Amino acid sequence: MMVFTAKILLLGSGELGKEFAISAKRYGCYVIACDSYAGAPAMQVADEAEVFSMLDAESLRQAIEKHKPDFIVPEIEAIRTEVLQEFEDRGFTVVPSARAAALTMNRDRIRDLAATELGLRTSKYRYAESLEEVMAAVAHTGLPCVIKPVMSSSGKGQSTVRSSADLETAWNYAVANMRGDRRKVIVEEFIPFEFEITLLTVRSRDGVSYCVPIGHRQERGDYQESWQPTPMKDHLLADAQEMARKVVDNLGGHGIFGVEFFVTKDEVIFSELSPRPHDTGLVTLLSQNLSEFDLHARAVLGLPIPSIRLNGPTASAVILADRESTRFSIEGLREALALGSHENDVEIRIFGKPATRPYRRMGVALASGSSVEEARERARQAAGMIRIEYES
Repeated sequence: MMVFTAKILLLGSGELGKEFAISAKRYGCYVIACDSYAGAPAMQVADEAEVFSMLDAESLRQAIEKHKPDFIVPEIEAIRTEVLQEFEDRGFTVVPSARAAALTMNRDRIRDLAATELGLRTSKYRYAESLEEVMAAVAHTGLPCVIKPVMSSSGKGQSTVRSSADLETAWNYAVANMRGDRRKVIVEEFIPFEFEITLLTVRSRDGVSYCVPIGHRQERGDYQESWQPTPMKDHLLADAQEMARKVVDNLGGHGIFGVEFFVTKDEVIFSELSPRPHDTGLVTLLSQNLSEFDLHARAVLGLPIPSIRLNGPTASAVILADRESTRFSIEGLREALALGSHENDVEIRIFGKPATRPYRRMGVALASGSSVEEARERARQAAGMIRIEYES
């Protein structure tokens, strides 16, 4: 007879889902990993796997009915959230809640909640469902502006527009990269920020707690590097924590939330929120006593959240593919790991994705150092030593 502490249905099985599944397994959980393709990263460490589109309402219903999980844990945004609400109403536990999944699946809903209902400082914005509406929105936000789909992931479809001549290109790019069936974008004021952060915020039975702010760098709207700590003025950090607390308390439930902010010289500006582990938080696999995935698992399972401690300056750098292929190998692990020393650590995580495509994340390098700058340089060096060798 199989004995486990809880049964988890994981909806989305990418690299973040894989690390969460590992953390949940360490706490004795039985994990069913679901994704739209076979062999997804989390499936490789889970107890069972199901292959179907999360946007297929009937397939989603069938999976929940079949497994009757204790916890339904979304790892992606593109899900038929009305099905999650249906099962939550029947007594199933959705992490952190069906409402949170529905609101954050679309940028317009979470932005309206933050700006209108909670009164948080955000950039000026308008929505658009056509190129003509994009042009009208720019009259409100001004140029430069940022245009992105209301529904996408990892920054896909996002671009910064500095000239009205580029609006049509940005609109077409957003439409081509949006997920789901909503042909809608958000046009927002460009904020000349000094830096941007992810404030990992844990909501549990014990209350709300925070990780040290994570700084990050993006390209094409997608994270390339992240690091801890990111020094902030005390009053700005307090503002960010208060805004994060307001949002997560409103959304309810238990789990980790990746709350993103722009930080200027004088203020903190709410940007976005994900009710799940965040890609920039991969750095916590090395930087903290408990990774974001451990914290998520603890919060979901109702386990205590201890003091979250930073081990020291730490950075991550992504390992990217540059072409489409299903015939490839990963080389260079020995050379990359050799960058570690008695004083500083280097780790590599290969995600195990069965296919490559341009700019797809295939792994991440993690490194510590005596300073953030040293850790970032070492992480970049380690990532650069990992080679994807393609078979002809």
